[in-house]
Amino acid sequence: MNPDQSYLESVKKQFLYYKMLGEKAIDQLEPSQLFVSFNDDTNSIATIIKHISGNMLSRWTDFLTSDGEKEWRNRDSEFENDLQSKEEVLEVWNKGWNCLENALESLKHEQLSDIIYIRNEGHTVIEAINRQLAHYPYHVGQIVFYAKQLKNSEWNSLSIPKNKSGNYNAEKFAKEKEIKNFTDDELKKLK
Repeated sequence: MNPDQSYLESVKKQFLYYKMLGEKAIDQLEPSQLFVSFNDDTNSIATIIKHISGNMLSRWTDFLTSDGEKEWRNRDSEFENDLQSKEEVLEVWNKGWNCLENALESLKHEQLSDIIYIRNEGHTVIEAINRQLAHYPYHVGQIVFYAKQLKNSEWNSLSIPKNKSGNYNAEKFAKEKEIKNFTDDELKKLK
């Protein structure tokens, strides 16, 4: 496989993996917990989702042809929660992720060195993808951390459960060496 094509396949899997982590965290919560803020300086999970989605819609709409910070985006309003239900939160979440996934699906490996702009700052397509691949997992990590705090001891681990690293490693090392993306096993569970 062409290295550029391999890169595109890898980032698609990584974005999907972090989307899945966020959804697994959200699924463990009661609907009302999506709207909890611990203090005035923290955002609820619903607000974090509203921000991620706003960013995704701005960055990935007309990805190759218009600035990633769209004139119609009102970033400050993303931090004013007006969502009222879990269904609304998930609708906003899916709208952003669908925009990202559609943009990535339309990319050709020959376009990875093209220049796109975010706030008039030029990025190669690879740099722009990497920028978002750091941004979204940062916020998904916030969602997961917040959800764990809200659930406390009722939390179902999203990765290697506490005190199970030895078992996990033994299972991995019992298999033959192979080349695959670290997300492959987790993404197979979705199918």
